[in-house]
Amino acid sequence: MNKVQVLLHGMAFLLALLVCGSASDAQQAGSARDVQIATATSTAPDQQDAQRPALQHRNPRYQLCKDDVVELNFPLTPEFNQTVTVQPDGYISLAAAGDIHVEGQTVPEMKESIRTAYAKVLHEPIITIHLKEFEKPYFIVGGEIGHPGKYDLRGDTTVIQAVAIGGGFTESSKHSQVWLFRRVSNDWVETRKLDVKKMLSAGNLSEDLHLRPGDMLYVPKSVLGKIRRYIPVASAGTYFSPTP
Repeated sequence: MNKVQVLLHGMAFLLALLVCGSASDAQQAGSARDVQIATATSTAPDQQDAQRPALQHRNPRYQLCKDDVVELNFPLTPEFNQTVTVQPDGYISLAAAGDIHVEGQTVPEMKESIRTAYAKVLHEPIITIHLKEFEKPYFIVGGEIGHPGKYDLRGDTTVIQAVAIGGGFTESSKHSQVWLFRRVSNDWVETRKLDVKKMLSAGNLSEDLHLRPGDMLYVPKSVLGKIRRYIPVASAGTYFSPTP
């Protein structure tokens, strides 16, 4: 397997993880959809406009996920006060109002959905909503990292800091090619390649990007890191022969 294939397999793994977890992760709505990489194409301008992803607004509101716990209070009709959990299918069960689908909605949108549901039994109901349990912001690091996995995003964290939180680079890491995957809409993921080796060598962290919730980092394996521990003597020369 050559260097390009290894990188593509790693990227495919992270993208698959993003798709599988999008329905239950913060700021993700609806069922999992096919993820497309937002890259430039050589198509005509009008086709590029049609293919351009609809980017999320800055500072988007939190969207409800499966297993979120929500407290509903009715100040004028406290007998309807209740605590509900978003079920695996995205629905909540409301006392005297039935089931409604709320996964992917923001709190204001959920409030309006609940008001509509209770309009059948209450006249212009007043409702307050409190999120008791919800998906915390996170980031994921994978590839040639000391401790790959999912980590809570606590405060302002950069790419280099995230690598350190994940256990740092391994001996076989390719520091000059760290990939950042960032969801920019429900259907699109932006990719960025970062030369962390250059940043650290130059002592210039101006390109050290700040992470956002849901970001994923992938560190591929370097060429030397792909050399097996034991190889036939006859094959050793291939690692030192100049490439045609």
